[in-house]
Amino acid sequence: MAKVGDVVLIYVENQPAFFARIESIKPDVKPEWFQVKMIVLQIPMMVVTWILREAYINGTEFTMGGRPMRITPVVAPVEFEDELEPGESEKEDLKKGSDKVFSEKVISLSDKKRKK
Repeated sequence: MAKVGDVVLIYVENQPAFFARIESIKPDVKPEWFQVKMIVLQIPMMVVTWILREAYINGTEFTMGGRPMRITPVVAPVEFEDELEPGESEKEDLKKGSDKVFSEKVISLSDKKRKK
């Protein structure tokens, strides 16, 4: 089941519509239903609370106002996950306070603006 803090992609009528972050999942007064509070990640951001069954939170299609909807988890690309966890030699450099670890991964936006 998706859990608090997860980023999900919401499909509306089988088309990706928006991303949201799950803020809370609380039992509803109706048995086997949950109040799912999400921050919709768009401009302007907004907070919504949907009342859903566990199956819907897990990706089973449901309808809202007659429109098919689906919630799918967002998984970070493998390349991004690899960059988040430094190797053993990088960990040692971090302990020593070396900037070498980050020098190859930092892209200066000010340098890019000057080149234009």
